[in-house]
Amino acid sequence: MNVEDARTLSVVPWEQNMVPKIEKAIMTSDLGLNPSSAGNVIRVPMPMLTEETRKGYIKQARSEAENARVAIRNVRRDANNDIKALLKEKEISEDEQHRAEDVIQKLTDKHIAEVDKQLEVKEHDLMQV
Repeated sequence: MNVEDARTLSVVPWEQNMVPKIEKAIMTSDLGLNPSSAGNVIRVPMPMLTEETRKGYIKQARSEAENARVAIRNVRRDANNDIKALLKEKEISEDEQHRAEDVIQKLTDKHIAEVDKQLEVKEHDLMQV
């Protein structure tokens, strides 16, 4: 796959007999694309984004960002459980537990802020015409 210009993708399959199958698969996908083939090259013009599709992409980006936040929080929970298990086995002191939990919370906050920042950048990028 290559990007020919800002609005056209080109696909050159390794096996030339796969060109019609790939073209048909792109057409029947739920992406709204209309490929055209010229020999062994399939060109896929990308349609302009409408306001409706932009909002749909933003909704999808927000959903993915929320999934990332949940994953980060799950890692925090697992790490805190590991620390509590170490405390229970008396391998660390309560002071070390509190310090470790503080470090974990700071890392969690940092990474969630990064997800929020990336989401904001993506939303701004999608709304540009």
